[in-house]
Amino acid sequence: MTTPITEQELTEARKIWGDALVAVSKAFEEGGIDAAREVANGAIDAAYGYNLGPVLFKPTLASGEQTFRPTRDGALSYFVGHTDEYPLDGGFGIKGWRTVVSETSASFIQGDVAMWMGWVTFTDKDGNVTKVDKSWGYKKDEEGTLRIVLHHSSLPYQPE
Repeated sequence: MTTPITEQELTEARKIWGDALVAVSKAFEEGGIDAAREVANGAIDAAYGYNLGPVLFKPTLASGEQTFRPTRDGALSYFVGHTDEYPLDGGFGIKGWRTVVSETSASFIQGDVAMWMGWVTFTDKDGNVTKVDKSWGYKKDEEGTLRIVLHHSSLPYQPE
């Protein structure tokens, strides 16, 4: 039996995710696509619940037939690109990110399942800022690790 998820665990999970994204960017800059892919593989295995089943993943910059990424391969391609199976992926994780900061709108916790919604602000090495609307759903696994089982991200609505 797993212990209930805490707000602190949600905060830590978001920080781990952001730190991993920065690590993927730095690995790409220092060692190219193979280094970035290695770091991204480790990050996906550490944070996502693909070992539990499909992950409900809707990346910010994905569209068309490949909008949703329920498979691990789809997630890896989104983060590092460079794959024939997902030709539109530019590699969100290799865009030179330096900081990732989350701001909570609300969270919901019930036992070993939690959901979080808010804004995530990314700053790249040139100081450019991208802010997205994000929702994460987590399930605590048998080892007590929070696993992302839902990840939805979109650019903020811009009224005309």
